[in-house]
Amino acid sequence: MASVKLTKNELKVQKDKLKRFERYLPTLELKKQQLQTVMMKITVELEEKEKELSNMVDGLDSWVAVFAENKIFEEDKKLQNLVNPQNVVCTEDNIAGVTVPVFKELSFEEIDYDISEYPLWVDEAIFRLRDIAKLNMLLRTLRVQNELLGKELRFTSQRVNLFEKVKIPEAKENIRQIGIYIGDQQTSAVVRGKIAKRKRQEASV
Repeated sequence: MASVKLTKNELKVQKDKLKRFERYLPTLELKKQQLQTVMMKITVELEEKEKELSNMVDGLDSWVAVFAENKIFEEDKKLQNLVNPQNVVCTEDNIAGVTVPVFKELSFEEIDYDISEYPLWVDEAIFRLRDIAKLNMLLRTLRVQNELLGKELRFTSQRVNLFEKVKIPEAKENIRQIGIYIGDQQTSAVVRGKIAKRKRQEASV
């Protein structure tokens, strides 16, 4: 701990610091709790959406045979050419002072194709693949949210620990040391004053 000046001015400085630290700490603790709560919700949503995505992909198993037909299509008519993500719509939200992206919609290029050139299952396959793409984008956005909030949570937790374990105890200890020193100085001054008074009295006799 750095040494401090043992003066009344420094005592005021340290007391002001302590008030500021103790006033700011509850705000930091509240922010930490908010971040933890939101991150827990995001974690739950991530688990749910990952499970949903897994089920959607598993649901394609029954399509394996028909998807195999995709191999026989000409290159410019393959199924992946009919599912072309075009625009991701995201907004922003402010969570405990952190700006995070919020997924809204994923649009796709409207591609005209001759239904006579494709089997009947193609329309349904396009819908399913679009749903999977949208869910993937939602998951990606949730992971970004988690990452941004996680960084802020680590920073806030460090600040809380700094205030709780370093700054506040340090200010209190400085106030204690300065108080003891000033008290000793005042006591010494009183004693010196009494001694000087007694000497003057003795000299006048």
